[in-house]
Amino acid sequence: MNRRQAWWLAIRPKTLPAAVGPVLVGIGLAVGDGVFSLLPALAALTGALLLQIASNLANDYYDFVKGYDQADRTGPTRVAASGLISLRELKLGLAVVLALAALVGAYLIWVGGLPILIIGVAGMISAVIYSGGPFPLSANGLGDLFVFVFFGLAAVVGTYYVQALTVTPAVWIAAIAPGTLITAILVVNNLRDIDTDARANKRTLAVRLGRAGARGEYTLLLLLAYLTPAAMLAVSALGGAVRPVDLLALLPWLTLPKALRLRSVIYSGVEGPVLNKTLAGTAQLSLWFSALFAVGLAAAGLL
Repeated sequence: MNRRQAWWLAIRPKTLPAAVGPVLVGIGLAVGDGVFSLLPALAALTGALLLQIASNLANDYYDFVKGYDQADRTGPTRVAASGLISLRELKLGLAVVLALAALVGAYLIWVGGLPILIIGVAGMISAVIYSGGPFPLSANGLGDLFVFVFFGLAAVVGTYYVQALTVTPAVWIAAIAPGTLITAILVVNNLRDIDTDARANKRTLAVRLGRAGARGEYTLLLLLAYLTPAAMLAVSALGGAVRPVDLLALLPWLTLPKALRLRSVIYSGVEGPVLNKTLAGTAQLSLWFSALFAVGLAAAGLL
């Protein structure tokens, strides 16, 4: 494996849909409300991708330093543990990505002011303490909450805010779906690693809940995601009669068969590396759901 391939592996491209989906939902809402703004939307997407990459690099670095990535891990190769990239280089790469995120964030702060400053700083700090620091969130059962808040609520609401400079209740409701689906990606990851994490004293929520609890959490997250479009329609109904075009918000329900297939794998009893495909499939589901949700929300507002 050459250097470029090693860095590509460190970036973890299969996780990047987790950054793209919520931004698409925020853009779809903005288009539907007639407040879409191209440059802030692109900057929000770039910032989200950079923070996802920063979180991945920090996770690779700190999981090795703290002894969580051991020889018996069942997930994909990690560059620090395998020696493909030195700790010094990985730390430098993390610093560069965070600097780029701060640069993009400076523009977004100029557009959105104090709320974006708070979200941006919290996001950058959390990208590191998710795996690092004296109380890493991922090792203390708080990773799921972190992912839901920052990759769901903050990403959708922040994307909408930098375009509209305000937030409606519907935006908060819409943010639930991408947040729960991205959290479901983490649940699969932690279910796959449940034995090795337990041996390394990495107390993820899956380790705390056990296999049955983790599977139940996955089901609950999918349920909340697919109920979100219906909740959006309920909000519309409170403001008046629901128009036929409003039903386009239900477009993400087209992905339900894929969600049911993924859930069946989770409950089939398969363990270890076999779940890598389920993890990738859940990431794809989150992206397709979010893209269809964005299209439906945008179209319902335009037509």
